[in-house]
Amino acid sequence: MLKRVFDFVFSILGLALLSPILLIISILIKLDSKGPVFFKQERVGKNNINFVIYKFRTMRIQSDKKGLLTIGNHDSRITKIGYFLRRYKIDEFPQLINVVKGDMSFVGPRPELRHYVNFYSKSDMEIFTVRPGITGLASLKYRNEVELLKAAKDPEKLFIETIIPDKLKFNKEYIKKQSFLFDLKLIIQTVFKVISK
Repeated sequence: MLKRVFDFVFSILGLALLSPILLIISILIKLDSKGPVFFKQERVGKNNINFVIYKFRTMRIQSDKKGLLTIGNHDSRITKIGYFLRRYKIDEFPQLINVVKGDMSFVGPRPELRHYVNFYSKSDMEIFTVRPGITGLASLKYRNEVELLKAAKDPEKLFIETIIPDKLKFNKEYIKKQSFLFDLKLIIQTVFKVISK
């Protein structure tokens, strides 16, 4: 209950305080390239139920048809403003809407595409007992994921056979350790990681 109250109050507060910045970013996205301001995509959430995640659009329209994975920070599909938004995780700000709605929490396993969830084992379904998060143990571990994929000969194979199982290990560890104080610790670590970039 405390976690949900924290999520709801601080996501509302965050949206209110950031609204002028969010408006400026929206204008810059529209000026930079054709397409909507927001990128919406189905992800898998708590209880293994799909929901729509919100992000600022950082790629040219229909880029997802050229591949589900982002390969490197300089993926040719990324827009000019998109590179900046991704570097400082600003593209994640609209997920505060998901937190308000209860689809997500500030901290938890990152929500994955159904395509990749289909590779999970029965025991991996444990991660769907909690709300997915904007940040978490696996997110901190794989903050440079796109660069790892860029260096791989077969990014899809690396993601499915190595990164996904490792992320699941960290997500299960989070579920065992989760507490309000642990969440606060992970939020602080995330902020420092982003600032230090």
